[in-house]
Amino acid sequence: MSNNGKIELVIDDKRVVAQKGDTLLDVAKKEGIDIPTLCHHEALKEHGSCRLCIVEIKRKGRSKTVASCAYPAEDGISVLTESPKVESVRKQLVELYMAMFPFIPEIKDLAQKYGLKDTRYVKQNDYCILCGLCVRYCAEVKKNNAIGFTGRGIDKKVAFIPDSAYFKHCEDCMECVDLCPTGVFPSNYGMERIPQISDD
Repeated sequence: MSNNGKIELVIDDKRVVAQKGDTLLDVAKKEGIDIPTLCHHEALKEHGSCRLCIVEIKRKGRSKTVASCAYPAEDGISVLTESPKVESVRKQLVELYMAMFPFIPEIKDLAQKYGLKDTRYVKQNDYCILCGLCVRYCAEVKKNNAIGFTGRGIDKKVAFIPDSAYFKHCEDCMECVDLCPTGVFPSNYGMERIPQISDD
């Protein structure tokens, strides 16, 4: 590590200098290197839910894939954002997400990039990827904890908790709706509670 907390690493064969505490996604963004992500938000702690931001890191002959949004920059590592290993995993994720929410721009762009015209997965039309952006924003930024996860396994959903929280906090806020990467909140559940905005 160089002086003043600086970290030196290589991203896609480009030697870069990062600040201690930066994530790999932070470093890539500063260098103008695009890494796709659905669940990232600068105001929130990293979660790595969508996994689209995976990259391959190499050190001393060993390699592994990590979520770049949650992995801290390390001195001396080499990072590949589009290696065959990364592309293989990312294509599988995009194909899965095509079955869940094929119409959002990020997934359409990635499907086109990787030449995916259809998906092998059963179309679920659930849309919610359980990234937790809305839940974390409500808890970390708004300090309201008005929404959260309910259920387990395949029954896991995002919902207003408790029911009265909507009327206490949410009606005049709804900032979490704009964070939803798939445009459906919360988890196709209780949508009748969300006020419809009219152009009138």
